[in-house]
Amino acid sequence: MLAHAVASAEPAALNRGKTARIDSATPEPRRFVVRGTELIDLVAGRQVFFKGIGYSPFLPGDKTPLSGANPGDDGRYVEHFAKIRELGVNYLHVFPLHLPAGFFTELDKTDLVYGQDIWVHCCEEDFLNEDFFQRTLTTIKGVIDHTYAVGRPDRLVLFSVGDELEARAVTRTNQRHPEVRDFRGKHVTVTGRTPTEVVLARLIDAAIDYELSRYGRRHLYCHTSWTHIGPVADRPDLEVTRENILVPDMGDLLCMNVYTYARGVASSPPGSMTGTSYQGYLEDLAGMAAKPILISQVGLSTSPVAPKPWVPGFGGHRVAEVPAVFTSIWRDVRTARGKEKLSGLVFFELHDEWWKSGEHPEDLSHHEDNDPEEWFGLYELGPENRLIPKGRIPETVRSLFAEP
Repeated sequence: MLAHAVASAEPAALNRGKTARIDSATPEPRRFVVRGTELIDLVAGRQVFFKGIGYSPFLPGDKTPLSGANPGDDGRYVEHFAKIRELGVNYLHVFPLHLPAGFFTELDKTDLVYGQDIWVHCCEEDFLNEDFFQRTLTTIKGVIDHTYAVGRPDRLVLFSVGDELEARAVTRTNQRHPEVRDFRGKHVTVTGRTPTEVVLARLIDAAIDYELSRYGRRHLYCHTSWTHIGPVADRPDLEVTRENILVPDMGDLLCMNVYTYARGVASSPPGSMTGTSYQGYLEDLAGMAAKPILISQVGLSTSPVAPKPWVPGFGGHRVAEVPAVFTSIWRDVRTARGKEKLSGLVFFELHDEWWKSGEHPEDLSHHEDNDPEEWFGLYELGPENRLIPKGRIPETVRSLFAEP
């Protein structure tokens, strides 16, 4: 316990000097707002904890995001929402940029809310390149416009600008622009930052301003990062050096993909209650956070093959072992020191994404045994694209989400 307490004090010190704030004159969202380290639902009048599922409803026969497409608008959403309701979910973290009207028709039949991920090119040669900024901002504006034209802004919790930037791209950008440390925008101000963090602050500032200017209101904003590049910095297995650590606090809240086997997590000290490295990571993250934290992804791939022996845990999991791991993760989150800062847990994902990762033309039509990215679902796709439960995984999630 004493050793862990010492370790937990370290991450906050590592990131001293970095500041981020949203201007007090910037209007708050209408429903979900941040109060200190809590996420509050003004309609319900209480702090929220999201019990979420990642959702990317592409099916065989669709064109895929790799070709710039969005999911089809057909009867799939009736079946999917039936499964989602059974799971006891109260939040969907959606990945397609422009979900069709049929999705929102089914959403209207529930009391679910959702968050919108906005993927940006994670491996850019230089994130400070103005062409990258303008291309990305155009994408963001398109997603915001779609939300108001087709989506449900009253059900939307947040926009996430970017998801898991690649470590080499972060380091490369930072090394090219060592003089870029601060940004003072209309809504977002950051100081003492890395150049990559400054770019993210610029994008979020521009997105907030666009939404307010065009629609007269705004939602919460974040950047979704992953543990391989920070923000907990005192780990021996990170993919960036300390001066390149990315702290994703330039929005309203921190959104983090935290996987049990990931770098920075597997090397963490034991948690104070469960003794797992997963809880140890969460406690260190909470210890340094001045804003609410959403665990925006966690899951296990049941791919038959684990193709990267140097990344143990990435694929190759037996279906039968997943429920115990999910139960452990839930206990880690709900008993962690600093748990009051944790605003939700999102299991990744509803069903397998058969189309990833596009290494060759046939990949788009095959569920490949050696691609873990294609096997994270709670359900697999059966005949006629029906969702088939993977053993007791959905039942386990339903049981966990039934708890307070």
